[in-house]
Amino acid sequence: MSTSSVAGSTQQTTATPERTRSLGIARNLGLVVALVVLCVVGLITAGDRFASSNNIITILSLASAIGVVAIGMTFVITGGGIDLSVGAIVALSSVWASTTGTQAMAESVGWIVIVTTAIGVGIACGLINGLLIAYGKIVPFIATLAMLASARGLAEIIADRKTQIIRDQAFKDALGARPLGIPVIVYIFAVVVVLGWFLLNRTTFGRRTFAVGGNTEAARLAGIKVQRHTVYLYALLGATCGLAAVMLMSRTQTGSSTHGLMWELDAIAAVVIGGTLLSGGRGTVTGTLFGVLIFTTLTNVFTLNNLSTSVQAVAKGVIIVVAVLLQQRLANRST
Repeated sequence: MSTSSVAGSTQQTTATPERTRSLGIARNLGLVVALVVLCVVGLITAGDRFASSNNIITILSLASAIGVVAIGMTFVITGGGIDLSVGAIVALSSVWASTTGTQAMAESVGWIVIVTTAIGVGIACGLINGLLIAYGKIVPFIATLAMLASARGLAEIIADRKTQIIRDQAFKDALGARPLGIPVIVYIFAVVVVLGWFLLNRTTFGRRTFAVGGNTEAARLAGIKVQRHTVYLYALLGATCGLAAVMLMSRTQTGSSTHGLMWELDAIAAVVIGGTLLSGGRGTVTGTLFGVLIFTTLTNVFTLNNLSTSVQAVAKGVIIVVAVLLQQRLANRST
C-alpha cells in the first residue's frame, strides 16, 4: 500500500467520528429548535394558560412516567431489539402492586413493598421477553406482541377489570410529595435520565449494547455474550416499566389494567424522534429526553386548544414518519 493511500485511510478513520459527532450535535440542536417552536406555538395559541408554572409542572409530570419507559426502550432499540409490550407491563405491574394482599403486606412492612412488587413484576416480564428472544430465537416483534396480549389479559383477570385504589397513606405521602413545588416523580425521571446516560455512554455495558446493535456477529466474535446481554437489555426495560407503574400509581393513586394504553407507540416514537436508529447500533439518551418533551408538549398544546385525540394521533403519526425519513438521510450521510 502506498504512503498516500495509508495517509488517506488514516485521515478517513479519524474524520468519521468527528463527522458523526457533528451530526449528533446538529440532531440535538434540531430537537431543541423543534421544542422551542412548539413552545412558541403554545404561547401564541394558549397564552398564559401555556406559560403558567402549573402548566409547565403538568407537562413535566406527564412526561416523567412515559419518559422512564422511553429511557429503557432506548437501550433495547440501540441493542437491535424492539418491545411492544411496555404499556401492558406497566398495567400488570400497577395491578399486581395494588392488590389487597400487596397493600396489606405494605401496611405491616412498609410502602417499599408496593414499589419492589411493581419493579419485580416488570423485571420478570422483561426476563421472559429476553429469554424468548435470545434463547427461544423468536423475533422481538412477535415475542413482545405475545407479552402485550398476555400481560394485559392477566392484569384484567387479577383486577377483575376494576380500578384498584391505593389506600396505603405512607406510599401516597412519600411518592406524592412536592419538594420545592415539584412532584417527586419529576425528580425520579431526572435521576433515571442521568443514570441512563451514564450507563449507555460511560460503562462497558453501554459499549456492549452499541456493539450488539451494530453488528451481532462481530460482537460475538469480540467475545461478547450476545444472548445474555440481550436478556439484560429486556430485563432493564422491564425494570423501567415497573418504576413507571409506581410513578403512575402515585399520580393517579390507582392500579388498573387500562394503565399504559398505547405507551408502546409513545415510547418508540420518542426514542426514534430523539435520534436512536431503529436498526440498532446508535442511541442517545439525551435525544430521547427531547423526544419525550416534544411529544408531551405537543399533546399539551393540542389539549389547551381543545383539539381531539384523533387529531393528536394523526399529528404523531406524521411526526414519526418525518423523523424516520430524517434518520435515513442522516444515516446515509454518516456512511
